[in-house]
Amino acid sequence: MQYSKERLIEIVRDKGLKFGDFTLASGKKASYYLDCRKVTLSSEGALQVGLGILEMLGDNLPDAVGGMAIGADPISASVITTAAVQGKSLAGFIVRKEAKAHGTGQDVEGPVVAGNECVIVEDVVTTGGSSLKAIEKVEAAGLKVLGVIAIVDRLEGGKEAFAAAGYELRTLLTIEDFGITPPQR
Repeated sequence: MQYSKERLIEIVRDKGLKFGDFTLASGKKASYYLDCRKVTLSSEGALQVGLGILEMLGDNLPDAVGGMAIGADPISASVITTAAVQGKSLAGFIVRKEAKAHGTGQDVEGPVVAGNECVIVEDVVTTGGSSLKAIEKVEAAGLKVLGVIAIVDRLEGGKEAFAAAGYELRTLLTIEDFGITPPQR
């Protein structure tokens, strides 16, 4: 099993890329929409994402990967499952948008403890707002964030927002891989 950027582009184009009039989570208007849940919740898409992120992480794996529910959940599951198939140990976690009022009431759920090093995973980055909120909650839980990895960067300021906050954004793809020119900022 090997990561193929070309195959991931085909899968995203086929399953997750739509054209029309859309309002994004950031509030921005867009002429295209990337629904990467349709990619990460398909078997081959999940496999390519898991393989790609593990390849990007290299040999020095963090203790865990995770991100904001619900977009990051299948990404985390794919990465930790693919790691297990490769004989590597890696935990996953979920960052809740809101803590539950019952149970432990935690914002970060999973087999992680304070002091663990982690990488935040994300499906699509526009401004970086969702992952920056996840980073805030993860650091409040005592984890050390090493960086952010996303499937697709819309090239609309997210990378710069992460850099300004002291984090590196790495991505498997950008919108330019689909022949889309980012808007002028």
